[in-house]
Amino acid sequence: MPRLRIHQDFLQDLIRLERPIQQKVVDTIAKFEQTAHAGAHLEKLNDIRDERFKSIRIGRKYRGIVLAPKSGDDFTLLRVDTHDEAYEWVRHRRVSVNMAVGHVEIRDDAIIDDTIEGLTGDPDESVRPLYDHISDADLIRLGIDHQMLRFARMLTDVAMLEALDGKLPQIQYDVLFGLAAGMSPEDVWNDVVGSAVREKIDPEDLVAAAQRMPHKVALVEGPDELMELFAKPFARWRVYLHPLQREAAFRSYTGAAQVTGGPGTGKTVVALHRARHLARKGGRVLLTTFTATLARSLAESLRLLENDDEILSRIDVLTVDQVARRTVNEHVGKFALLRDDEEKEIWRRIVRHRSLDFTEKFLREEWRQVVLAQGITSSDGYLHARRTGRGRRLGPLQRAQIWRAIAAFEQELTDHNYRTFETICVEATRVLSGLDTRTYDHVIVDEAQDLHPVRWRVLRAAVPEGPNALFIASDTHQRIYDNRVSLNSLGIQVAGRSTRLRINYRTTEEILAWNCAMLAGEKFDGLDGQRASLTACRSEVHGDKPELYGASTKNAELAYLVDIVRSWLDVGVQPEEIGIAARSETLGQSAAEALTRAGAAACYLSRDRDGVDGQVRVTTMHRMKGLEFRCVAVIGVGAHQLPAANAVTPLEEDETTHRNDLQRERCLLFVAGTRARERLHISWHGEPSSFLNLSSG
Repeated sequence: MPRLRIHQDFLQDLIRLERPIQQKVVDTIAKFEQTAHAGAHLEKLNDIRDERFKSIRIGRKYRGIVLAPKSGDDFTLLRVDTHDEAYEWVRHRRVSVNMAVGHVEIRDDAIIDDTIEGLTGDPDESVRPLYDHISDADLIRLGIDHQMLRFARMLTDVAMLEALDGKLPQIQYDVLFGLAAGMSPEDVWNDVVGSAVREKIDPEDLVAAAQRMPHKVALVEGPDELMELFAKPFARWRVYLHPLQREAAFRSYTGAAQVTGGPGTGKTVVALHRARHLARKGGRVLLTTFTATLARSLAESLRLLENDDEILSRIDVLTVDQVARRTVNEHVGKFALLRDDEEKEIWRRIVRHRSLDFTEKFLREEWRQVVLAQGITSSDGYLHARRTGRGRRLGPLQRAQIWRAIAAFEQELTDHNYRTFETICVEATRVLSGLDTRTYDHVIVDEAQDLHPVRWRVLRAAVPEGPNALFIASDTHQRIYDNRVSLNSLGIQVAGRSTRLRINYRTTEEILAWNCAMLAGEKFDGLDGQRASLTACRSEVHGDKPELYGASTKNAELAYLVDIVRSWLDVGVQPEEIGIAARSETLGQSAAEALTRAGAAACYLSRDRDGVDGQVRVTTMHRMKGLEFRCVAVIGVGAHQLPAANAVTPLEEDETTHRNDLQRERCLLFVAGTRARERLHISWHGEPSSFLNLSSG
């Protein structure tokens, strides 16, 4: 009986079709697999470059493109489109097997040949070839085949390579791009190619090649499973590891290690697999992050990955604050947690009583970002402390005034047995450091860019120093809280033990590009102090460009949002696959109410409330972290809503903090926008936010 594998690109085509057309595809595939001879359903294509491509009829208007081996019953469905579009796609394409990784590669053969022909001629002796320093042997070892080798040898400018992104075999493109960017062949082998295929690779065996890439090609058992895959096309690969991710997840490290990368590149997946891997080896593992929402998401994904209760019992999925509170409760005793409004009032009272020339916000942040961040415990220590990231310059007299104010605040905490989240962490660090044995053997940190230094000290104290103790996943482009940390300053060294992920598995290239452009010009430093960049981050999936819409009033914007959501529901998107993000709770709740009144059931997600199936999810930009949806609408991106005025320090008060606040607000929009898999809608009422930079098109 024939077996039909489903290529991820095919799913991207199909989920954009209306539900009746999807059902026709399912019916066609069911008939295909119920027939003893698959050839009865496949049609030969004329005027194409590779005879292994066949067509399968899907009604009168649509066609599927199938990769058919010369022998055997394993077939791969690559694409579905209208008759003319499907034939146009396949006409000049050719399939091959990459000899370094053993994967199927599909290329636009005509474009490559035409480019080579255009570059052929008398070479310009004054221009150095781009890969003049790389031997043929190294290029071949990295999987560059004969056609691509000819192409590479003619290149003199990386822009010529970038112009063909999406037309070349993807792995070979990545190899050439890495070499052009200055990576050595060994670096490219480790970071791009990944682990070598141990068995001998047959360049004609497409079946074996497809089996080596389950992240791109899935074997579907029956129409019911196929329909489930249509409904949630990314779910099957939610915990799949790319070879580069696998290397990072399972490697043994001599000390602390980190994995970095842009949104959707699989950092969380790596963290999950590493937690399971270390637990399977008998270790006690803490899998941690910043917020309870993210911790719940990690726990859910971990259960999807591992169903052995004994293994799961060795993994605690907790926020750092939960670890700290448990520690203090157990070893010190009960305490009163100071509410945010109560803390602000204490600072305001101190400012009034001492007639200080500082705002309560400035004092609060000075305490958090300088005193607590550096573990300062004396006036002399504060007098000589570096205030990196704090723009307002302070003289000795001003520092003395501030220290007395901070001392008064801390005394009030002591007098009333109050603690803030940060002081709980300080106390927990003291307790953990004094224990004879550490609580955990391994600590794995997801979304590490948002942790304050006091939380890092808790983690450092919870695990012994040594091999595989700390594993860190981060992306400073997604920092949405004002916690800027240098791991080196905390005694955590990751030099030589860092992996960067580049392929986005969540969003389309169009959505990713729009969001990255919104951050263009911003400078970000990684936790290791090195400059972080999104330049090489890309997606292999294509779709519609984000839609931007400006309304005159809030009601008009919400009315258009209702129309957008209805249009998504009408083409088969499930309500729970739609996310709405707003900067403020007020606007988010208004959106949920507008959708519900219009008959589109919606729920507002809060700190303690997750969504349920059958309802559109509406929440704040902050709470979107860690979530993903097929379709996302980000609303209220107006000049008076984003950046939020109360979240930005006035320029005249502190220039550096003002700049950092603006960047953090921009990152919030970036996080919300990159939660979308297929469709992204951005809207505002009144004047648009300056972050959108509409004047540049």
